[in-house]
Amino acid sequence: MGETILEIINVTKSFPGIIALKGVSFSIQKNTVHCIVGENGAGKSTMIKILAGAEKYTSGHLLLKGKDYSPATVREAMECGVSVLFQELNVIEQLTVEENMILGNEKNTLGILRKSDDTKNLKNILHKIDPSIAMNSYVSNLSVGKKQILQIAKAIALNAEILILDEPTAALSEDETRRLFEVVETLRNNGITIIYISHKLEEIFKVGDFVTILLDGQVVKTAALSELSQEELVKLMLGKVVSEKYIDSDIDMSDVIMSARGISNHLLKDVSFELHKGEIFGFYGLLGAGKTEMARAIAGIDTYNGEIKISGKNGKFSSPREAYKNGICIVPEERRMQGIVATLSIRENITLTNAKKTTSFGIRLNGRERQIAKEYISQLGITCRSEEQGVAYLSGGNQQKVVFAKCLNADAEILLLDEPTRGIDMGAKEEIHNIVRDLVRAGNAVIVFSSELLEVLNLCDRIAVLFDGSLKTIIKNEGENTDAERIMHIALGGEAV
Repeated sequence: MGETILEIINVTKSFPGIIALKGVSFSIQKNTVHCIVGENGAGKSTMIKILAGAEKYTSGHLLLKGKDYSPATVREAMECGVSVLFQELNVIEQLTVEENMILGNEKNTLGILRKSDDTKNLKNILHKIDPSIAMNSYVSNLSVGKKQILQIAKAIALNAEILILDEPTAALSEDETRRLFEVVETLRNNGITIIYISHKLEEIFKVGDFVTILLDGQVVKTAALSELSQEELVKLMLGKVVSEKYIDSDIDMSDVIMSARGISNHLLKDVSFELHKGEIFGFYGLLGAGKTEMARAIAGIDTYNGEIKISGKNGKFSSPREAYKNGICIVPEERRMQGIVATLSIRENITLTNAKKTTSFGIRLNGRERQIAKEYISQLGITCRSEEQGVAYLSGGNQQKVVFAKCLNADAEILLLDEPTRGIDMGAKEEIHNIVRDLVRAGNAVIVFSSELLEVLNLCDRIAVLFDGSLKTIIKNEGENTDAERIMHIALGGEAV
């Protein structure tokens, strides 16, 4: 065994009405990548916030390099050498790379900012990690992957010894993901310990040395990843084996519920397709391929040239509200900014899209709202204290379930699901996939926009492959006989032979 850098000893965290962590104990070895996994609501986010100084534990204690560690703030944790990169990037788009890196630690004389030797040090650190990022470039011009690298470099410059990465690849392309893995390897080789949180098992086994599995706020097991298979890890996380396979939908190919012809805008290039009643239609492509742009065009968010018809009638909408009224609802890719209203409760978010169900002569029926919210909480397995809990205080996965419930409550005929299970654990993903299948069995139609090939292979009846804004081919899903390598080849720009 190597040297222990961090020990979590019998840590409990209680919130009003819920115990998020129940006597959690495990240790992390220096110069390793230690992964933390578990379903949504298992306690991962709470554990991260405690380590980062954003939350205070109720009981137990922490040891950092053998000494008591009890940070009261994020800054205090950073001063102790512990930094965290949350899913939502903490950068100022309007500032340069250099200005972002020194932000909060500026050198000044009589209130006037001045250059220092620290700036040269920052440049050297950033250059070692990614020499393509210029210090004078504006952060708004960087990709998501490069913004993450910027934050990592800033943490290293502040003498971080432990770096916590929370779902770091959630919004990255495959190339950026590979680059991030190289950065993680470099950091580990240079004496930095990584705590890595991800729902993607392939990543866990690719970058991790050790793993701690949380379930219902408790540690199930801590082990070397070399001692576990993916199937064993899934069993420990869920208490069951999740083995999804494609299930045929009962599609009426003669009933075209939506047709799109020549859809073009700043990215999309002459995209045409048809959607049938009872069908799950998938758009697959890598980051920047045009999936989200296609979803936003259909939902009335973005303008476009071309024609969309819904059951033979004009389906070109000027706003999401108009799309709602015509039976189209979207689960957006960015849940925090576009999916939830963070200041409202779960009940208020879920019932937001369908006032007809919860009003009488213009008066809100709170009892009816509570009933509807409770039904979706039960149906989707939303982990919460009650329907009155503020949605901002849910885990990311449970927030996504609320967005999904809000969309279901709209009683839409066509559902647009843009990265519907991003940041969702495997158990919740399977639940959402089953709900989607139930919807199409009831006669609805669903379009899934996903960058996860396994998701579209397991869920979609036909798969439209996008590359650089163009629809390269539409492939009928034949289950185990579907050529996944061919789909990936086309998505990477290969010929659709």
